[in-house]
Formats: sequence, C-alpha cells, structure tokens
Amino acid sequence: MSVPTLEPTARLRKSRTRTKKVSAREALVLSTLKPHQCDLRPACASLICPDCKTWCPITGIQATVQKLVPHHAGTAHEDTPIRCSGSNRRVVVDVKFETWWRRLETGFAETDGRRSARQHYKPLPAPAKPVSRMSPVPANVPDALTAYREHLKKCRASTTAGHCGGTHRCADGARLAALYAQLKRTQPLRDREARVEALLARYRSTTVWAKHSEATVNAKTATAKRGGTAVEEANNACRIHDPATITEFRGPSLPLQKAS
Repeated sequence: MSVPTLEPTARLRKSRTRTKKVSAREALVLSTLKPHQCDLRPACASLICPDCKTWCPITGIQATVQKLVPHHAGTAHEDTPIRCSGSNRRVVVDVKFETWWRRLETGFAETDGRRSARQHYKPLPAPAKPVSRMSPVPANVPDALTAYREHLKKCRASTTAGHCGGTHRCADGARLAALYAQLKRTQPLRDREARVEALLARYRSTTVWAKHSEATVNAKTATAKRGGTAVEEANNACRIHDPATITEFRGPSLPLQKAS
C-alpha cells in the first residue's frame, strides 16, 4: 500500500451561513429605518446593523424567516474578532422593493437640489444718484406747496402711463401731497418749539454774561475769596529784608551766625 506524500486540503467553498440559530432579541422592522440605511435588492440584501453600525447581509430575503448573518463588531483583520450582539437577529421585511426604491430616489433628488454645484452671484446694487441730481426735501409749508405744484405741472404735461390727471396722483405726487399735509398740520407745533428755543437761548446768554460781569467787577475780592485776604496781601506786599537773613522764609529775622 502506497503512502500519500501530500496532506489532503479542504476544497474552497462559497461562503454561506448554515446556522439555524435565531437571536432572542426583538425583531428589527425595516419600516423604522431610513431608505439609505438598508438595501432591498435581491442580489445584495443588507442593512446597517444598529449595534455596530456596519453593513450586514440579510440571509433568507426570499424565505419565510429573514435575519442578520453572524458578524463581528470590529474591522476584519484589524480589530479583535468579537461577535456582535446583533448577529442572527430577525428582520421583518414590511416594505416592498418598489416603495423602498421610490423613497430612495426621492431622497436623492432632494439632496441634489439642496447641494447645487452652480454658483449664484448676488446682483450688484445700482449706483446712487449724484448729489446735484437729488431733489431736496421741502422743510416748510411754502416750499412743499411749490414743489407739489411744479410736479403737477410737469406730470400733467407728460405722456407716461400713470401720470397725474384729475383726482389721480402718481407715486411722487401722492408723496408730495402727504408731505405738504404733514407740514401744514405740524407747523404750529414747530413754530412754538422754535420760539421756546429762542427764548431759552436768550436766557442762557443773559445769565452767562451776568455771571461773567459779577466775577470781573472786583478782581481783588474775587481772588481773595479763593486764597484769603490776609494771605493775598502778605504775598503781594514788598518788604525790605535784612541782608543777614534768609529770604526764602517769612517771619522774624533769622541770624546766619552762631551765637557766642
């Protein structure tokens, strides 16, 4: 009997889950997941495992019982092979393929619409009119009435649509009319405020000049109020000092030589 020289090796087989075990956890319902979290195509039916957040195939997608295949929680050939707690968990397929595909396409369309690749530029603001062409706003009743009459004269002679005619007024005409009515209504109040302001200005100027004249009537008295009359007179007096005394000190003569 001949002895084989080579050891027998196992034949390479297609990977397939043959276990009949089912996890005791509650079933995972596909209708509770978002369309992008599962794939219902028969060739690659899978979903994102809620426990390890990785894509896991669904075995028996066309059978009576669907469940997640046993899988590890970490990355293959990198992390420690620890069995995920979501392995063999039942899956309830309560969403049809057409409904899931329609929801997925609708989500893609909304995402593409939100993230447009086209760049939109804001329109540049129109340049402002030069100061020489700006019409000043009337500040009193006669100026407002004059501006309103000039506008009516020019607008009635024009042939543009919506010009002033009869009782109809254009936008500028209505604005000038409202300004004239407002100025005419508030003119007495503004006149009274101007009179009050003029009286207050006259009173302030009179009070300031009166205080200034009182302060300058007697400069010596005003200066004495600040430092005292005796001190000011002593400072301003010109006294003849003894040559043998120190001039920096006031008071009696201080001898410079030692007493014998």
